[in-house]
Amino acid sequence: MSHQILLPKENTSIPCTGAQTILECTLAAGIKHIHACGGFGKCSTCRIAVNEGLEYCSERNECEQEIATQLNFPQQVRLACQTKINGDVNIRRLISDQIDMKIVNQQFADESGTSLGSEKNVTIVFTDIENYTPFVEQFPPYDVVHVLNRYLMIMNQVVKEHQGFISDVAGDGILAVFGNDSETENSVMAAVMALNEMQQKLHEFNEYLKLNYQSSFKIRAGIHYGPVIMGPFDTGFMKKLAVIGDNVNMASRIESANKDFGTTTLLSMDAYTMVKDRYPDLKCHKTTLKGKTGEFDLFEMPLK
Repeated sequence: MSHQILLPKENTSIPCTGAQTILECTLAAGIKHIHACGGFGKCSTCRIAVNEGLEYCSERNECEQEIATQLNFPQQVRLACQTKINGDVNIRRLISDQIDMKIVNQQFADESGTSLGSEKNVTIVFTDIENYTPFVEQFPPYDVVHVLNRYLMIMNQVVKEHQGFISDVAGDGILAVFGNDSETENSVMAAVMALNEMQQKLHEFNEYLKLNYQSSFKIRAGIHYGPVIMGPFDTGFMKKLAVIGDNVNMASRIESANKDFGTTTLLSMDAYTMVKDRYPDLKCHKTTLKGKTGEFDLFEMPLK
């Protein structure tokens, strides 16, 4: 019996029998489906994402499972050279040119367990400095860079001590992530504790600012909990563990809402649920968020 493989990117569909692998079918149809190892399940360059019909795909064999484990494949990512089908499927080829091939080679050299990226529930924290712009306008660039580097070095140490990591920095803004490790039982609580210590370190930092620049900083933060795609971002010049997804944007919007309420730290409902037993009486602010539909309950966290 022949089934259909739908390839939306190529705007075509091709037949495939149960005796053929997906790779054999695409090659027979004249599609330039990269398969560097010759279709023996050794390189992953024929990898595909199964958009629909995963239930009609054969189970991973030992060869495919070894690669899937090494590169941390989600269930819908399969090796076309090892996968057969018993029903119609919709697929997308993931490797299509030499740049993709270079990325694959880097992934095989990565032993972090996040080579391809995976979905994970984590706590996302956005922070920024409330009165940073006036400071930048007042002092020479050298002083601004020096102060910012000192600030980031101190805050990065605090985040690390609470089993988090800084995924990104944009000017005075920090994107920190908690819960990526296996030891943290409550990543929202870890984030709150980190922010408490960041506030304490900020008091010390402000003594330095007052002495040298007659200035002081305040920190605003937004905390959200939810699933993100986590994986390596590597251009050859810059490498980091990145978090991607709408929940990252949500945390950013929550941080910005502090300006509307005159608060310093706000938690989403999803984050507050994780610490509600510890903080049962937090003040709730109802608001809309830029780019989001409807109203949201944000909870004001008093930091020490």
